Amino acid sequence: MYPKKELAQLVISACHQFNIDTIVISPGSRNAPLTIGFSNHTEIETLSVVDERCAAFFALGIAQQKQKPVAILCTSGSALLNYYPAIAEAFYSNIPLVVISADRPKHLIDIGDGQTIRQENVFENHILFSANLIENPKFIARNSQLIGEALQIATSQKGPVHINVPFDEPLYETVSELKTFHFPNISMSSLDNSNINYQNLAEIWNTADKKMLVIGVNYPDEELHSLMDLYSDDESVMIFTETTSNLYYKKAVNAIDQLIFSLDDAQFQELQPDILITFGGMIVSKRIKKFLREYQPKHHWNIDEHKATNTFFCLTEFIQTKPVDFFSNFNKIITKKKSDYQSNWLEIRDYRREKHTEYLSQIQHSDFKVFEQVLESIPNNSDLQISNSAIIRYAQLFQLKNSLRVFCNRGTSGIDGSTSTAIGAAFASKNQTVFITGDLSFFYDSNALWNKNIPNNFRIVLINNSGGGIFKIIPGPSTTNAAKYFETPHCLTAEHLCKMYDFDYLQASSTETVTEALNGFYESDTEINSEEMKKPKILEIFTPSAENDLILKEYFKYIK
Repeated sequence: MYPKKELAQLVISACHQFNIDTIVISPGSRNAPLTIGFSNHTEIETLSVVDERCAAFFALGIAQQKQKPVAILCTSGSALLNYYPAIAEAFYSNIPLVVISADRPKHLIDIGDGQTIRQENVFENHILFSANLIENPKFIARNSQLIGEALQIATSQKGPVHINVPFDEPLYETVSELKTFHFPNISMSSLDNSNINYQNLAEIWNTADKKMLVIGVNYPDEELHSLMDLYSDDESVMIFTETTSNLYYKKAVNAIDQLIFSLDDAQFQELQPDILITFGGMIVSKRIKKFLREYQPKHHWNIDEHKATNTFFCLTEFIQTKPVDFFSNFNKIITKKKSDYQSNWLEIRDYRREKHTEYLSQIQHSDFKVFEQVLESIPNNSDLQISNSAIIRYAQLFQLKNSLRVFCNRGTSGIDGSTSTAIGAAFASKNQTVFITGDLSFFYDSNALWNKNIPNNFRIVLINNSGGGIFKIIPGPSTTNAAKYFETPHCLTAEHLCKMYDFDYLQASSTETVTEALNGFYESDTEINSEEMKKPKILEIFTPSAENDLILKEYFKYIK
């Protein structure tokens, strides 16, 4: 059973031919021709998620793991606008998301029909390509060209594209066969690495005494990890890795704020690099941004396949290529240099790590203490999804197990779809997925649990400090008389949500009960005759709102 509408068949055929094999569908009537066609296609997996915002982030999580385009499909009207937060995230995180929206024909726009808005180019500020189709057999060649271009761009440029598909009624007529269409080859400009002057860059590099690499979000890559070993063993190089970099080296600083928080002007000048190389996605640490903006390197080279990021306002060289390709060539012509740059700063790093451990051993139950317990408990070879705001910042202060793969929505750094993204990633990954989240992020995206595709071994650790704890940490909000509007205090718990969505629910509110609750929390043996072992689980940990920020602020004084 396939849609009778030729335009719907064209879109379905294109998705199949361009290897789009996963479609997340939200219900509606105007998108019925596409829903019927996709759901009956034997080589396309269709998943139903009611809430469009959740559906888009769920699809983003799948695409994050598969590293290939995933499509989302919705009806007309405001349904489409709910996709926007995930589209913006995909745009800044370079995640291929194919947005397919049903629409009314142009003659029905702005005449008073329900579920009708101006959908064409609605995402123009955060989309790589918009294909506005026309339901008319005369335009089949034009429509084919636009669809083909959109899908090739999503694949090659790794980002979101929008295909707007207008349908007139009737919507539910079907036929027994799906036509085959042929799509023109669209010429896509490929990366031209011939304009990279490796020799000139190497001459600058080889003469510098102080070099720094700052590495943001990266999908796990063994080849890239191996190529970076050379820099870890160079005495003149400091490597700063973020939690989301998925790169682990013994001679690297993986807790950036821990090292640089309390440095004075003289120390910052000593740390200031001659050359800075950056690659990967968004940087979490505000302190490294502030440092490198004030103490700028002579040379800043940003390596990226798609676009330059001048985070520190001193970019001198945009190297447009894949980092793995750059270092494969660059490593052949550079030399190591004698220097005490690395050893001096690693000595300070090691001192701070010792103080870090000492401090954690003596503090009471709090957000900070909970992170120590939870991060140590996560099984090896798990996928760790982390929500934004204070949660990712706490995670940045710890050494993670090097077998973990770590992900976070750092494109726009919003809290709005963290849970949905983690569930999509859990659905697509072969590894067990553990998601650590804060209370505001969790409750904001609670519709994420309204999803029948959640694996039984999915685990959520919900740290509930009764409000937006980050607004007690950052300077500013506490000096005003409007704190309750920043922190949004509440008395909510996840217990009833767990009952409604059939999650196993555990709770803890002390160091001892957290330890107890984590014991066996990750186990999921479907052969055991226990319904609790066959459900996804949430562990809600309540922490003292009035003390969390004081304990964290005291930490930075203690490790100085």
